[in-house]
Amino acid sequence: MLRAAGVGVGDEVVVPAFGNAEVAEAVTLAGALPVFADIDPLTYCLDASAVEGAITARSAAVVVVHRFGRWADIRRLHALGQRHGLLILEQGESEAPYDEIAQRRQRAGYLDAKLRGVRTPDGGDGHTYQQYVVRVPGNGRPDRDAFARALRGKGVDCRVPVKTPVHRLPEFRRCVSLPETERAADETLALPVDASLTKREMQRVVSACNALGGLLQPAF
Repeated sequence: MLRAAGVGVGDEVVVPAFGNAEVAEAVTLAGALPVFADIDPLTYCLDASAVEGAITARSAAVVVVHRFGRWADIRRLHALGQRHGLLILEQGESEAPYDEIAQRRQRAGYLDAKLRGVRTPDGGDGHTYQQYVVRVPGNGRPDRDAFARALRGKGVDCRVPVKTPVHRLPEFRRCVSLPETERAADETLALPVDASLTKREMQRVVSACNALGGLLQPAF
């Protein structure tokens, strides 16, 4: 899509650093330079104000990635693109069948109501819960990683959704301030919310998280 739009050598394309490297690699393959902008801490998608701050005279496009089942503020981003004459491209996630989404939302609602000691995801804007991503309080990455290890030890299949932001990878390293991206990479953990999970398995997730969560609450 970038090549078809005429994006190439000498152009810059604004992309998120929170996620995998595929988008930045696509920009590079088109001959352009990926420029990283920060994310919204609730949706984990590009923040429109941060995108506007990353625009230069060489900016040609913005690639918006919808993340974890939440949508970016695409209306603001398209308006921004019109003001600056930028191409706005969207990358979504694979669509699940409606009944599966409904079951994920049901399980997410159960977790929202029962979990303690972690910050549950914001469920606005038609969240489809491709992943149920919580924030683990405490001292960032060390506590989040310890929390994840303890959950796995209790039989809970959890994973870190973004281990290293793209702007920290050797091939894309940039000296750029992305505080929300850094914080999300240090604190987020994806808990199981698959439609196949039984009630007993969901109870195990809640029990394991709640037993650990209180230990990581910041002191006041």
